[in-house]
Amino acid sequence: MGPRAFFSWSGGKDSMLALHRALDAGVRVEALLAMFDESGERSRSHAISPALMQAQAQALGLPLVMRRAGWADYEAVFTEQLRAFAAQGITHGVFGDIDLQPHRDWEEKVCAAAGMTALLPLWHGDRRTLVDELLALGYRARVVCVDARFLDAHFCGREFDAAFIADLPAAVDACGENGEFHTFVFDGPRLARAVEHEVRAVHELRPAAPAPGHFFVAELR
Repeated sequence: MGPRAFFSWSGGKDSMLALHRALDAGVRVEALLAMFDESGERSRSHAISPALMQAQAQALGLPLVMRRAGWADYEAVFTEQLRAFAAQGITHGVFGDIDLQPHRDWEEKVCAAAGMTALLPLWHGDRRTLVDELLALGYRARVVCVDARFLDAHFCGREFDAAFIADLPAAVDACGENGEFHTFVFDGPRLARAVEHEVRAVHELRPAAPAPGHFFVAELR
C-alpha cells in the first residue's frame, strides 16, 4: 500500500499527468485540494468554475476540497487545510510542477509545516515529452486561460492538441510551464466520463496585484 496523499489540484493537464503517474505508482490520493479566489467563483490558478471542478472530480471518483483565499492569506489558508488533512492521517502532498524551483521550495515548505512530504511525479521531466505522454494516454484538455503577454485571445478556448501546439509562437513552449496558458482536462482514461462543457465566450481579465499583466479567460458552461 502506498502513502496516503492529497493532491494540490488545478484541473489542468500537468495536474492530470501527475495524478495519473502517482496512482500508477500506488499513491493513495484521498482528496483533491483546489484553491479559489475570495469570491469562490474562479479557481486561483486556472479560473475554472466550482461546478466544472466538481464535475471533473466526480468523473475522477475523488473528493474535492475547495478553499477560498486572497493573495495575502493564500499560504495561511493552504497550510491550515494541510494540517486538517494531516489530522486525518494523510502524510503526503502531490503536486504537478515540472521544473520551477521556487514552486517546489514553497510546496516543500507548506508540507513541512503540516508534517507532510511533498511528491512531484513530473519533476525534471522534459516538457515536450510530458505533453506527448499526456496526449498519447488519451487525455483531452481545453485551454481556459492565456497570459496576454505571451498569447492573444484566439488561443483561449481551443482544445489543447497537436494543432494548438503547432500554432504556438516559438517563445512559448508546449507545456506552458511559465504560465503562458492554462488548461482544463475534460476527458481521458482516469475519468469515468467526459465532462460536458461548451465555450460561451472569452473575456479579458485584469486581476488585482500582485498578479502581473492581464489574461484572456474562457467562460465554460
